[in-house]
Amino acid sequence: MSIRVVETEKIGYNYLEFEIKRGDEMNRKEKSLQALIGILRTSSTLEQIVRKDVACYGLNMTEFSVLELLYHKGRQTTQTIKNKILIASSSTTYVVDQLEKKEHVRRDICQEDKRVTYVEITESGKALMDEIFPLHAKKIETCFGKLTEDELVQLKELLKKVR
Repeated sequence: MSIRVVETEKIGYNYLEFEIKRGDEMNRKEKSLQALIGILRTSSTLEQIVRKDVACYGLNMTEFSVLELLYHKGRQTTQTIKNKILIASSSTTYVVDQLEKKEHVRRDICQEDKRVTYVEITESGKALMDEIFPLHAKKIETCFGKLTEDELVQLKELLKKVR
């Protein structure tokens, strides 16, 4: 078996590609590496689908993620948003700025602790999410359409075990 690192612009990161000679039996390491390739390729495909989907609504993925969090969980601190969406502090500020310009969110400074800023979805942001979230959820459901309900549960559990 040979392993090579391939640079690809389509995916935007390095990934491993395997060439397995016929007759070679795969060991656990090789199977693990192939599983990683499968996860990365699937992740890239899903990311492209989601990117394209949310772009139809004039949002990027991070903006959509912040709106989705606020839509489902309500008012959050910028720190909580940063942790839940897994983005840098400066990026969080930028994304909230962009959403604020679009009038989808508003900021409130905590009166008890001026270092804390809350972000909440506006009526305009809620109306947007009321309209687009069901369509987005349907798009995601379609992505997993080839899996049975049991396979979806199993996939979730297996991915959780890897984490």
